[in-house]
Amino acid sequence: MPSPRLLVIEGNSPQTMAEHLAVGGMPASKGYSDLLREVLPGAVVDICYPGDPTALLPEGAALEGYDGIAITGSSLHIYNGGAEVMRQVELVRAALATGTPLFGSCWGLQVITAAAGGSVRKNPKGREIGFGRGIRLTEAGRKHPMYVGKLDVFNAPTVHLDEVEALPAGATVLATNAVSDVQSVEIRTNGSVAWAVQYHPEYPLREIAAIARRIGTRLIEEGFFADVADIKTFSDDLETLDRDPACKRLAWRHGISKNILDKKLRISEVANWVEFQVLPMRVKRGRG
Repeated sequence: MPSPRLLVIEGNSPQTMAEHLAVGGMPASKGYSDLLREVLPGAVVDICYPGDPTALLPEGAALEGYDGIAITGSSLHIYNGGAEVMRQVELVRAALATGTPLFGSCWGLQVITAAAGGSVRKNPKGREIGFGRGIRLTEAGRKHPMYVGKLDVFNAPTVHLDEVEALPAGATVLATNAVSDVQSVEIRTNGSVAWAVQYHPEYPLREIAAIARRIGTRLIEEGFFADVADIKTFSDDLETLDRDPACKRLAWRHGISKNILDKKLRISEVANWVEFQVLPMRVKRGRG
């Protein structure tokens, strides 16, 4: 049998990726592809870059050739439009027509929503940064395979300014919290099934630290940090905790619970997607 084949759609523009690398971060698509290879050993993971208007993108038959498609976060905004955004909406719309399972994190949720006919807005409650607190499964979420092994109420790595405004047809909300009514959703459309979350199960703490450094000026303006030194302390603490998840002092200081510090718990949505969506579709298509 051929190796499993997955596609990661990088949501960021080349400029944002360069800025993120400059502050010690990792391209979102590399982090995602590394995680998918860890969850599904032997998988071949391709990356495409629709946020780059010059990049070549896979089309219908090629998209159907993948066993699963994952979409990263992004600094872009659906409502701003433009080539960087619309190429992604169109690519995801094409993917949704193939039956290939999709998984989206943050921007991934938003672009799937837009591609399926819903809408996205700037969250009137403001930004959710660092950790999404008190994310609560709905009744549908408690029964959903994406949340096998997950607590009914949990925290998760998070950074987003936007939220789903209107859900498309075929959508079921699986989790919510005080900041965003839609923290996760299943969308069924055109014979395809997409699972998507507003948070980032794929992010280790060091990536939250890098994002805080990259967008620090905005976070100071929004009142999350007092100054650059405050951001540095926060980022340094997260990087220390990333290296030593057993550091009780820092976990207590920042209110970071086991469901973030325990990698198996943190990434369970992605692992469950592979188990309950990707592998069954692979069998259905006669590939495994």
